[in-house]
Amino acid sequence: MADAIKVLLVDDHQVVRRGLRTFLEVQEDIEVVGEAADGAEGVALAEELCPDVVLMDVKMPGVDGVEALRRLRELTNPARVLIVTSFTEQRTVVPALRAGAAGYVYKDVDPDALAGAIRSVHAGHILLQPEVADALLSQDEANSVQGRGGSLTEREREVLGLIADGRSNREIARALVLSEKTVKTHVSNILMKLDLADRTQAALWAVRHGAAG
Repeated sequence: MADAIKVLLVDDHQVVRRGLRTFLEVQEDIEVVGEAADGAEGVALAEELCPDVVLMDVKMPGVDGVEALRRLRELTNPARVLIVTSFTEQRTVVPALRAGAAGYVYKDVDPDALAGAIRSVHAGHILLQPEVADALLSQDEANSVQGRGGSLTEREREVLGLIADGRSNREIARALVLSEKTVKTHVSNILMKLDLADRTQAALWAVRHGAAG
């Protein structure tokens, strides 16, 4: 499975990890490369194994999911992190996404939907359930940047709209007939001008302010 998506499981419940592994191992394009019982072990294994996607719970003893996300970003780890948890409260959801999670699903997610979520996140998309997006949009931070959209160029607005559609840099490049390097530059400029931390915030800003496609 040379081209398989390499997945690392990080959850403090062994039965959850076992269930996830059992299901994912029957997927032809997904390979589970390791398991960790807490955030610290997850960060260490992510460094060692270089997974494409990390499935991680938020609430864990010791180093929790939010702190693990911050550590992965400090290490500039390329893995995309998909939060898989049973917690739905805003005080749990929002910090995880602010810390860099690429998606957020619940543990009762349909198995096929989870496999689809892994593929989507791996492709560079942002995956948020509607209530999660609502939680982020309710934050005061979204209001603080409302007036900054006017500083975007027409091309940056086009890129922003495609980000809101969940397109990866490669897909945006194809749609606009640009190089991926140019798209990355536009994305960086958008984040800087709107004072946003990542693509998730950019997508939500676009939806909030009518810039989505």
